[in-house]
Amino acid sequence: MSTSASEPKVIARHVAIEIPRQSYDYLVIPLKEKMETMTTASCTCRVDEKYLESNGRHFLPQKISIGLFHHGRNDLKHMEEHKWRYLYSLLNRRPHLEATLDKCVKTLRELEHKARLCYECHEKIEVSTDRFDKIMLADAGFLIELFLKYVVKGLKRRGDYVFNTSGLLYDLRCDMMLLENQIPYFILQQMFEIVPVPDHCKLSLTELAFRFFRDMIPGDHRLHLTKFGQEGNHLLDLIRHCFLPTIPRIKVKDEEVRGLPYKADKLKAAGVKLKKASTEDLLDIKFVKGVLEIPPVEVHQYTETLLQNLIAFKQSKSGTTKHISSYVLFMKTLLEDEKGVKLIKRKQILTNYDVSENKQVGTLFHRLWEEMKVMENVNDEFYYDGLCEQVKEYKRSSWQPRLKMTSPIRPGYLQEPPPLSRIMIVVVVLFGILVLVGALFSIISFFRHKLKGEKRT
Repeated sequence: MSTSASEPKVIARHVAIEIPRQSYDYLVIPLKEKMETMTTASCTCRVDEKYLESNGRHFLPQKISIGLFHHGRNDLKHMEEHKWRYLYSLLNRRPHLEATLDKCVKTLRELEHKARLCYECHEKIEVSTDRFDKIMLADAGFLIELFLKYVVKGLKRRGDYVFNTSGLLYDLRCDMMLLENQIPYFILQQMFEIVPVPDHCKLSLTELAFRFFRDMIPGDHRLHLTKFGQEGNHLLDLIRHCFLPTIPRIKVKDEEVRGLPYKADKLKAAGVKLKKASTEDLLDIKFVKGVLEIPPVEVHQYTETLLQNLIAFKQSKSGTTKHISSYVLFMKTLLEDEKGVKLIKRKQILTNYDVSENKQVGTLFHRLWEEMKVMENVNDEFYYDGLCEQVKEYKRSSWQPRLKMTSPIRPGYLQEPPPLSRIMIVVVVLFGILVLVGALFSIISFFRHKLKGEKRT
């Protein structure tokens, strides 16, 4: 039945209904903030000033600021406009951008107190609420959109400044690994749950972030994904999880041992074999039946910066085992000289040294060690003390003479050859003398008989 022309047309419309926020008792918010103050530790800490004097290039962002500490720097302002472009691109995938933006802002207001605590290492952050929320919104939106564009096909556009500028993506990755250039991960996670994500993207925020950073993390990517997914304070903390050892720590018996007792080129003389480990978990170093197995380490241009910031991050956390600094000390004592470096390369433990000067690879761990001393990080708990004690106490086969050598860390503790080895040496020498004497008598006897024969003729 057709509708009469005189009858009014009914047009269906979607009506947005504002649902009032739940009202709380006036004590709820202050109590919540008190609990957050007591339980939230600062996680995006400043690097010690004396450490920045000579190593600022490893801690200061060069292209982009993330978080509060470097926001507003003149040399980083160029990227601020691209942050807002990325945020708009992210929110504009869904109709009614204003509604999504409103939800983001309200969520940030609720998280503001807890987020501020993450930055207040030594002093209160004097930033207004509006400015704080704008910084968190722009940075979180930029990071989420960056991860999405990097992983999800079809999202990148021809004129995209980040992906079309040569070397910029690499520089951004390096800046986003810095300790002073972080935002709390719970901010990223909350924003990710609000903003529109493409329907064909089924990955979590953690999986997106891992794919973005995985080429910067040494080791097996398949093993790292589960570690990366552990709860973390920020992106650098998630990367740190990939370095954590998976094998049990060896307990030290009697005394504290700091560093290997041998340089790499002296291991053979001490009866210790050096081998590239089958695992690629960087800190899973093992000593089994006289074989020291060390996972391969890929050294790139960003390796030193990454290790520096991981060490600085753990230095800011009291009461934690310093895995990375222990690894640096272990490798430093192993690579005392150029011979050790060449041996480690020949064993394929040190690989991918695409740095400007090849010699920098050999001195990498020495530089890190010297910088750790500046941070007074050298007296921390040594993770490999039990393993190094095993190497020190390793007994070789009795027929091998034991050489006396000096350790760079604990000099002169190896003993002289054992009694049985000395007896064998004496026996060998006496046997050689007897053989020589016998040969001499044989020669004398031969010439005597020859002279007698000539006289008869």
